[in-house]
Amino acid sequence: MLSDYFPLLIFLAAVLVFGFIALFLPPWLAGSRRSAAKDLPYESGIVPRTGARRRFAISFYLTAMLFIIFDVEAIFIYPWAVIVKGLRWFGVIEMAVFAAILLVALIYAWRKGALEWGS
Repeated sequence: MLSDYFPLLIFLAAVLVFGFIALFLPPWLAGSRRSAAKDLPYESGIVPRTGARRRFAISFYLTAMLFIIFDVEAIFIYPWAVIVKGLRWFGVIEMAVFAAILLVALIYAWRKGALEWGS
């Protein structure tokens, strides 16, 4: 019984070791010598006119979150499409309810002006 989980434990240990190596080894190997040139943001060889810490409009973040939400919808639709024959009408109704909830969310975001990009 426990021998079935042994490969999983080896994989988990390898992931943890690699994670710690990737997290802690590079700063130790590279060191850090700060300079004015290193502190400038990279702008494809162009000298930046403003600082790198400027504020973005909230609509940028709102659009990104809405994209992620509706992208997750697509992730859930793919496995459903594979097994829809086995689910019969229950699966079709279930997906219709899921799509309806997301449609209501899209209409709500649209009416609230979340998709307006100029303001």
